[in-house]
Order: sequence, then C-alpha cells, then structure tokens
Amino acid sequence: MKRILVVGAGGQIGTELVPHLQKLYGKDNVISADLKDEQVEKMRAFGVAEKLDATDAQGFAAAVKKYKVDAIFNLVALLSATGEKMPQVAWNINIGALLNSLNIAKEFGCSVFTPSSIGAFGTSTPHDMTPQDTIMRPNTIYGVCKVTGELLSDYYFTRFGVDTRSVRFPGIISNGALPGGGTTDYAVEVFYEIIKPGHHYTCEVPHDSYMDMMYMPDALKAVTDLMEADPAKLKHRNSFNIASMSFTPEILFEAIKKRIPDATFDYNVDPIKAAIADSWPNQMDDSCAREEWGWKPVWDMEAVIDDMLAACRRKAGL
Repeated sequence: MKRILVVGAGGQIGTELVPHLQKLYGKDNVISADLKDEQVEKMRAFGVAEKLDATDAQGFAAAVKKYKVDAIFNLVALLSATGEKMPQVAWNINIGALLNSLNIAKEFGCSVFTPSSIGAFGTSTPHDMTPQDTIMRPNTIYGVCKVTGELLSDYYFTRFGVDTRSVRFPGIISNGALPGGGTTDYAVEVFYEIIKPGHHYTCEVPHDSYMDMMYMPDALKAVTDLMEADPAKLKHRNSFNIASMSFTPEILFEAIKKRIPDATFDYNVDPIKAAIADSWPNQMDDSCAREEWGWKPVWDMEAVIDDMLAACRRKAGL
C-alpha cells in the first residue's frame, strides 16, 4: 500500500486507524474522508483530509483520482441498534458506500478493506466457537448488510480481480471516539460512566449475554496485518473471524468492581439490543485467520480494564 483513502474516517475505528496508518505509511500517504464538517476540520489538523459523501460515486471517484489512491478503507456504516430504527437508511448508506468502493476500486485498480462483523451471524449460527464457514442468517439490517458486503466483495474479487479483504470484527473497546449506536457499546460506555461521582452504570444489555470483544490496538493491527498479507495464502478473504476475548456484562462489571469497590451496576434492558446480542456468537473460532495470515491478539480483559480506566481518567482530568 502506498496511498490510502479512509472513508468514514470520523467514526470509532477511523479516528484511531488513521493515525495508526500514518505511522506506518507516512502522513501524506493517508487521506481521511468524512461527511461531517467538524470531523474533517479535526482531521485536517493532523494530516490530509477531504469532505466526502461515500454514497456519491462521482465525488468518491474524484478523490481517488486526485490523490492517486491505491487502497480504499471503507469504514462507512450505520451500526446495529441504530440501523434497526431506520433500516432503509442503513441499507442505502452501508451498501451504497460499499458498492461505490468496489466499483471505483475496479476502475482505478485499488485494493479494498471493508470490515464485516459478528453481526453477520444469526440465531441459527452455532454460538460457541462459531466456525469460519457456517450458516449466516442475521435478523438485523446491519447483519444483512454485512453478509451482503462479504458476498459482494468476494464477487468483485473472483469476477473482476479486485483485491478485497475483510475481518469480522467483534465488539471493539476503545478510549478514542465514543461509540455510535452498537449493541456492544456498553463495554465502552461503562468506563466513562463508572469514573464519575457516584460510580454507577446502567446497562442496556442482559447481564448474561456473552459476546466477543476486542481492544482497539488489536483491531488496528488486524487490519494492517491482513492488508499486508501474502495474497497467495488467503483462502477466505471476505471475511475472516478474528477473536480476542469473550465475556458478559456481569463478568466485566465484577472485574471493574475489584478496581472500584464502591462501583454499582444495574440493568435497564433494551429489547432490541437484547435480541441482537442473543443472536450473535458467544465466541468465534479464528483459526483460519491465525493459519492464513498469522493473526494473534495481544490484549485480554484484565489488561483492557486497567488501560481503559487509566485512559478515561486522564481524559476526565482525574
């Protein structure tokens, strides 16, 4: 990769992926793009940035041509819980941005990274050690978009030779940007809330819902390691299971309470989030990623808790 365009760069992943890419490839070789003016202004303070609507094919193509881009990182997505409130909008945004990425990559000879998700699975999928290749019948528009994205990306690779690659992200824990409407957001929100006076957090996900999680540094490494991997060794491409840790809210909260003894937790379960969480894997089998491109996570839950608490306290001036 030489010149990288990151669309949807102002979101949870993009705000941390862009500086990660800049360290690896140089500031001038990473172009951040987002629809929101305030995000673009922030990004311009740290590198090259463009205001771009990824559903606007003409504007998207013009940016790729302008910067001589050879890799597109398409991070544009309306997330799971938000998507259920406006499914038509979610489809238009998620699939519109993806199709533009693929068609523009075909025209200009770019590679494409588009993240998939545990949301691509459904209630009929095996929940424990979910296989790489298994039944995928999601019951959310977010999941439908992710499965569609995996199939389209594979199609553009086999039919047109576009170098498409993807991982199925679990819930991502990060102390950078705040979460944006996902079912796993509780595992980020709790750290910001529990350090406030009162040390209390109300969770919208059931206490016993197991879901795969990953710390942002591991997620960023997964993206760049996959994009740099030898294509001859990739059998799956779109999309690889990657896993790091799996826990329930109750397990996470008990571990936090060991650090903050007066912390308290309760539940006000959102039925939409509960249904989504119940349909997702408890833990994925990521052996194909390990074998095909050397995936190996670094962070576990205990280390993540310590790092998140320290980072959130710094941000809050505590």
